[in-house]
Amino acid sequence: MPNIKSAIKRVKTSDKKRAQNAAVKSALRTAIKSFETKVASNDVESAKEALLVAIKKLDKAANKGLIHKNAASRQKSRLQKQLNSLSA
Repeated sequence: MPNIKSAIKRVKTSDKKRAQNAAVKSALRTAIKSFETKVASNDVESAKEALLVAIKKLDKAANKGLIHKNAASRQKSRLQKQLNSLSA
């Protein structure tokens, strides 16, 4: 445990930030899984809505630096492909 006041503060702030990042990442994974289950059940309308939610969460995570912007772009592309194959 740190003794210096600024080091104590850094530990507290980094713990808060880590918890926040974990929550955002967890919500992102949940949104993606929700979309994939709707695609698996061939529900086009709810899959479209779930895709919009997943894309929004991916963009937010990329803007915050949680995931790389190219990784977010790649995942969005793959999700969109899944929806397009379902619609076709």
